[in-house]
Amino acid sequence: MEDPRLTDPEAVSSARVKYFVLDTNVLLHNPAALFMFADNEVVIPFAVIGELDKFKKQNDDVGRNAREAIRHLDALRQKGKLVEGVPWNGHGGKVRVEFASPQQPPELGERSPDNQIIGVAWHLQKLGRRAILISKDTIPWFNAVALGIHVEDFEAQKVDADHLYRGYVPLSVPGEIIDSLYEEKQIEVAALQQYLVETQQDGQQVSFSLFANQFVQLRDALDESHTGLARRLGDTDHLIPIHAPRKPIFGIMARNLQQTMALDLLLDDDIKLITLLGTAGTGKTLVAIAAGMAKVVSEQRYDKLLVARPIMPMGRDIGYLPGDKDEKLSAWMQPIFDNLSYLLSTRSSGSQHAESKPAEQRIQAMMASGQIVLEPLTYIRGRSIPHQFMIVDEAQNLTPHEVKTIVSRVGEGTKIILTGDVGQIDNPYLDTSSNGLSFMVEKLKGQPIVGHVTLAKSERSELASLAAELL
Repeated sequence: MEDPRLTDPEAVSSARVKYFVLDTNVLLHNPAALFMFADNEVVIPFAVIGELDKFKKQNDDVGRNAREAIRHLDALRQKGKLVEGVPWNGHGGKVRVEFASPQQPPELGERSPDNQIIGVAWHLQKLGRRAILISKDTIPWFNAVALGIHVEDFEAQKVDADHLYRGYVPLSVPGEIIDSLYEEKQIEVAALQQYLVETQQDGQQVSFSLFANQFVQLRDALDESHTGLARRLGDTDHLIPIHAPRKPIFGIMARNLQQTMALDLLLDDDIKLITLLGTAGTGKTLVAIAAGMAKVVSEQRYDKLLVARPIMPMGRDIGYLPGDKDEKLSAWMQPIFDNLSYLLSTRSSGSQHAESKPAEQRIQAMMASGQIVLEPLTYIRGRSIPHQFMIVDEAQNLTPHEVKTIVSRVGEGTKIILTGDVGQIDNPYLDTSSNGLSFMVEKLKGQPIVGHVTLAKSERSELASLAAELL
């Protein structure tokens, strides 16, 4: 028997309304997705409720997102009947739970949760509704498209990965401008405006503006060896010259132009949030930790260095590792220990930081004193983090919602750095366009207390560079 709600003439006549059927993975990606479809109707299949109930028991980000989605639905339930649809924004937007189990297409076979979710979209479409299935899972996509159902990814927090902000721009200018930059210690943005032109795919030239804290690689139009590097200082109207640090930063020197840019941002206390993108071996994590050690240990500008990583392994989770919780986490944080050991070793630090004690003992001593804190990202939630130099490594495995939650934990006087490689994402529901790191880069570019650099050249070793380039 047909559901009378779905054949109501008044509802059917409203052709402009779309019915977005949400897959479970969308709500696990971002629980607030319930409220991101404006004046349309969001339909939650009952199978999704069952899957949320199953995931809510997990003590991780997936479990937390499931519990938050359930809380949103419970709050709506208190405002009205979910079976009929509950308005939430006063502009026609509704959220409805499809408690009925409509007949699913015979082609789908078993009544799995995925097939039941597809069945809801298929049933709405059969009734003449503009039904759209929203899913981040590949298999439901294939099945739904084969049935003629319109399917879309959750686009609300996606960015254009092909044109992601790099944090710097090359510019060909007269040599006098480069000379003026270093003689006057600054130049006005207006002096470069006529050279801020890019050629689009259709051959048309379009002018652009410089963002706050964006770097400019200046090259003499007549002499390629005559170069300069400048950065637009915050939200001011001038650029300042950038020099590579003359002394090692806790034992390391910048090996290329992008590392020079990254260190300039990392050592500037006025910049509170920095994002560093780069493939394996570009040094993004190493330069961030080196700057953190310099600020915490040498300058004592911050109380402690906090390094966190999401528990998102390339293989199995940390539960399979031997030992108790601390031993498991120690193995999971080993890449950070490797970077710290390198910085504290006699070979890298030289006489300035070298001591007779082994690097491992010095790391343990700093951790015992609270100067260095290494934690999985799971334990960061709910905390306020003041006066710390905080590094979030492997941030490409975080959703935009999770990145927002982490950055909102930052207290007064804290500097936070997010590093990652958007080409190495282990989260099955994220890609180069939808991960939290790419989202953060695009949404916060141009803010006076935010900086970004994409590191392009691998400096780990000749073999690592070859692998990154050819493999």
